Amino acid sequence: MKDRKIYCLNEIAEVGTARFRKGYTLTDTIDEAAGVLVRSAEMKDMAFPPELRAIARAGAGVNNIPIERCSEQGIVVFNTPGANANSVKELVVAGLLLASRDIIGGSEWIRANLEDYTIGKDAEKVKKHFAGNEIMGKTLGVIGLGAVGVLVANAAVSLGMKVYGYDPYLSIRSAWHLSPMVKQSDSVEDICAQCEYISIHVPATEKTKGMIGAAQIAKMQPGVRFLNFARDALVDEQAMAEALEAGKVKTYISDFANPVSVHMKNAVILPHLGASTNEAEDNCAVMAVDELQDYLDNGNISHSVNFPEINAGVCETEARVAVLHRNVPTMLSQITAFFGASGLNIENLANKARGEYAYTLLDLAHPMPHDTVESLKKIGGVIRVRRISERG
Repeated sequence: MKDRKIYCLNEIAEVGTARFRKGYTLTDTIDEAAGVLVRSAEMKDMAFPPELRAIARAGAGVNNIPIERCSEQGIVVFNTPGANANSVKELVVAGLLLASRDIIGGSEWIRANLEDYTIGKDAEKVKKHFAGNEIMGKTLGVIGLGAVGVLVANAAVSLGMKVYGYDPYLSIRSAWHLSPMVKQSDSVEDICAQCEYISIHVPATEKTKGMIGAAQIAKMQPGVRFLNFARDALVDEQAMAEALEAGKVKTYISDFANPVSVHMKNAVILPHLGASTNEAEDNCAVMAVDELQDYLDNGNISHSVNFPEINAGVCETEARVAVLHRNVPTMLSQITAFFGASGLNIENLANKARGEYAYTLLDLAHPMPHDTVESLKKIGGVIRVRRISERG
């Protein structure tokens, strides 16, 4: 195996970095790095060296990574879906309770009166001002039933809530894990109309930004409680601020502080604590390192956000070659014809596409010379070629 340098743009839990095999080295610069491990550090303005092959995000969101530019440079971007799901789910449950009971208001009153000698008696008199509601029997709408959304929905069922879920892209895996007590809704608008509590759990994309706006809020029940532990961009927060001021929305719980949210009336704004547990950081670090190392060592791709998943195991032939290319007609036939013309027999081949990009992994019966790799790169549509096997 080759010696490879890994650059940690953020602090990554040691339980993860300790999984790198002998020959991997953590470096203080990206200049010669084969891989990058990152959490929330901004990468959109960074220049990437030609040696960089992969970026692994220890977390689910990849808004801090220039995905399109990485794709064009043949850099595979990984994330770690589900690794921090339980951590976020537990905070959402706490958010449900914060939205129902004025715990923060009561605590702040105690701190404001802590020098009062009669604080015990006074507390009994004022506690009615912090009274709330129980969540048992209330309706919760969960928008997005991915790793976090499924856990939130199931937890709410266990707490005695009536749960509605909406996800037009529900995966088979999520469906297997979702409680049969969760009722299906046909649209976001249905969730808004049906539920007293709403929790959103979808990624922030061009299609989902601002998906909760004035029109959706208008369909909500008076006094609805809205929880956002996904991304602040999903909510038109100016519309949310107006709804809070008018009393249409009773409480907004958000894990994202910004100049709008921090000034909202009747809002509880947290400093992005969803994945901030020791367990979640460890899980994300382990998953990110495993993904990165398997790709660099074997060419396998799992949980990539820009290239398709392929797992060919460990190469047992003389050579393995990975080709990242555009998803256009005749690409595969051109690649296989090239190997045939070069006298290199293909023993195993895996090819998958994802949107505009595709990935071909080939196991060869003969060693592949370096000059052959350079010739393969000249095929139109080929973005990057990696000679993975050390044999030959």
